[in-house]
Amino acid sequence: MTRPWQTVARVETSEGALELRQRGDSDFLITIAGRVLMTSQARRSEEALATLPLRKNPPPRLERILIGGLGMGYTLRAALDVLAATSRVTVVELNADVAAWCRGPLAPLTDGALADSRVTLVLGDVAEHLAVTAAGTYDAILFDLYEGPHAATQRGDDPLYGPTALARARAALSPGGVFAVWSEEPDVPFERRLAHAGFRVEKQRSGRGGRAHVVYLGYTLR
Repeated sequence: MTRPWQTVARVETSEGALELRQRGDSDFLITIAGRVLMTSQARRSEEALATLPLRKNPPPRLERILIGGLGMGYTLRAALDVLAATSRVTVVELNADVAAWCRGPLAPLTDGALADSRVTLVLGDVAEHLAVTAAGTYDAILFDLYEGPHAATQRGDDPLYGPTALARARAALSPGGVFAVWSEEPDVPFERRLAHAGFRVEKQRSGRGGRAHVVYLGYTLR
């Protein structure tokens, strides 16, 4: 018999109830307004968001990394497994409760990634963070946000995926740096905006089967 899901934490947000649910010892999911955002069993694309730009085709330098969005911590864990002991990772997470879950019941899933001495957690909006980031600060920027680029983000003033936002991300990168974005499905207009912003664009899908999650990689000139 399949065990039922149990709600272990619930937080009200402007988009509805954000819930952490658990089944058994290590099976978790996070929902918002009843919609599943992420699960501990389906994490391939979240891990690929780190391994594709940091291991498979890394920039010339990997000293300072920015991760926008914490999720269950799988992208962070995958990044830490690639990076050197001297590297530093800044994680910008909007929701303090999600960070608390990653330090609490979700911590065993990632060997306590958030507690790694290389990690600095910033509670806030990653778009606002990039707006005040000095040029050339980061060698890689990874967006692990629960809503990637899609039709509703195509307006010019979109704070994450619009032209101004992409220009800020590019400016925040060092020469040869990479901007990696998780997307729930392919988004051709976003791909074009990346290229228009001056990135050399690659689109990767991790593995076969399942949802068509993709990782967009935008490289700056060396």
